[in-house]
Amino acid sequence: MPSTRTVDRPREARAAAQRYLRRERPLSALIVLGVVAGFLGTYVATSLVPAVVVGGLLVVVIRAPVIESRGSVRLRTDEDAESVAESFTGATPPILVFQWGIADEILTGDGRVTYRISYLFGLRSVEMTVDTRTDRTPDGGRRIVLEATVDGQPWSTYVVTVDTRDDGTVAEYEYTADRRFGLRRVPQRLVANRYRDEALEAQGYAVVERHEQYGVAV
Repeated sequence: MPSTRTVDRPREARAAAQRYLRRERPLSALIVLGVVAGFLGTYVATSLVPAVVVGGLLVVVIRAPVIESRGSVRLRTDEDAESVAESFTGATPPILVFQWGIADEILTGDGRVTYRISYLFGLRSVEMTVDTRTDRTPDGGRRIVLEATVDGQPWSTYVVTVDTRDDGTVAEYEYTADRRFGLRRVPQRLVANRYRDEALEAQGYAVVERHEQYGVAV
């Protein structure tokens, strides 16, 4: 059975995640305010029925899951490969800092970890669960797969390889969003872009290379 326990979360990385949260929440709220402003503006200019139509269309536009994302990142660290592999398979994987860094609770057990995250002043919450499996690559490195779900629905998959190089340990990962997201999630992405490298550096990882792809599903 999963159990709540105290998890040692790197302080500086958690501070970066909290800064992300403080900036992301107001920006996300602006999206909602934009919908309300569109509804009220239409109502003042016309009448209730057109305002309801416009408000409904705006809600559909910002919530429609049409954006897909994937990418790859190469990280370098002075830590040894075994320690790096343990960090990716533990309760606080470096690349999920914006999840465990803002979680109210962290539950572990049965080979998985769950982050309980509240929002809307605690009125609503979500649970992200991460299942991890690991094996060896042909050249002796470590291959780690992290599969994340949110409230039981697929969210994203990360495939991490950890190898020792002349200049330190390299962790390369490819990620694929298993769920499309709508325009209302764009502020989260923008703010995450601002703080993600800072959060990784706080954990001892330098970003060597990053490639991202976004597309609109038709």
